[in-house]
Amino acid sequence: MVPESIRVELGERSYDILIGNGLLASSASYICPMLPRPRLAIIADPEVSSVYLSPLSESLESAGIKLEVYETIQGEAAKTWSELERIVEWLLSIETERGDFVAALGGGVVGDLAGFAAAVLRRGVRFIQLPTTLLAQVDSSVGGKTGINSVAGKNLIGAFHQPSLVLADISTLSTLDERNFLAGYAEVAKYGLLGDRNFFGWLERRVDSLKSGMPADLATAIRRCCELKAAIVAEDETERGKRMLLNLGHTFAHALEAATGYSDRLLHGEAVSIGCVLAAEFSCQLGYCGPDVSSRVRRHFRDAGAMNSLAEISGQLPPAEKFLDFMRQDKKSCAGRLRFVLFRGVGDAFVAHDVSSNATLNFLKGKLGER
Repeated sequence: MVPESIRVELGERSYDILIGNGLLASSASYICPMLPRPRLAIIADPEVSSVYLSPLSESLESAGIKLEVYETIQGEAAKTWSELERIVEWLLSIETERGDFVAALGGGVVGDLAGFAAAVLRRGVRFIQLPTTLLAQVDSSVGGKTGINSVAGKNLIGAFHQPSLVLADISTLSTLDERNFLAGYAEVAKYGLLGDRNFFGWLERRVDSLKSGMPADLATAIRRCCELKAAIVAEDETERGKRMLLNLGHTFAHALEAATGYSDRLLHGEAVSIGCVLAAEFSCQLGYCGPDVSSRVRRHFRDAGAMNSLAEISGQLPPAEKFLDFMRQDKKSCAGRLRFVLFRGVGDAFVAHDVSSNATLNFLKGKLGER
């Protein structure tokens, strides 16, 4: 099967996203021509490594490529200074040169970490994304955002560092459990909500076949998300304007992740699905759209089986004032003012620059049942 190819047009930093089945097992065909010497350093999620390192290594080693593998900590807790330091020092210990490549094998966490390590190592080495989760294939592996978390908030430390290649092997999605699949599906739905209402309508009709793992539908969904993101990134690589739309639901989501301690209580994609619903409801409350929009957004996530309300998060949540503090750390904030991605309609999102803190606080109090 010939993979589908999408080009991210960024001048000298342009690269291809390849989407298809079995790409890890045939990875040598795509990776070997890029390497200046026959070696590759791989940063891998340990759980992913146990399943998918073998087909990757068989392909590359049969082509004469020497592999060096570092297995990182699992989960969002890996995105720390200490783990980044261990990765960078390991890359130096194996004598990674500036012309070499680093590959990220796993989900969004590994991609963020490996990409940031590549960005700072010797002032920048090239890297390859080998995403194995739906969330990473449709979103985090594309666009060059890399980084780690801070105690002050999510992804506040990092760099824009574009990959040289993205291999999205759809066959890896067959091993995702339902929770992680739905976490990735939140990002899929986000793309329809922010800029393609026809795609969102298609998702409403095809969500069951996507959840069942229908390869053709998965390829269609991944391709459309990557097309939408590639176009936005090509226009606004470093998030000065239009790229902010890709953060639909994320102002709420990142605050929720901080509030739950970046733990397994709430996966990133679960926070995004709740965040998209909250963004739609907040848009309705502010008068930007009607209740039909917010109800349609909530209904779709509910029908998909994804999280769609604060009540679904286990354990206690902090009060509204604390949530607002977390939200003030959002990367879109400017001159101390919050900026939200909100809705005028399904497929019609925009960046709101003039939402008051009082309006935000009152909305949060209502959602949290505070008076």
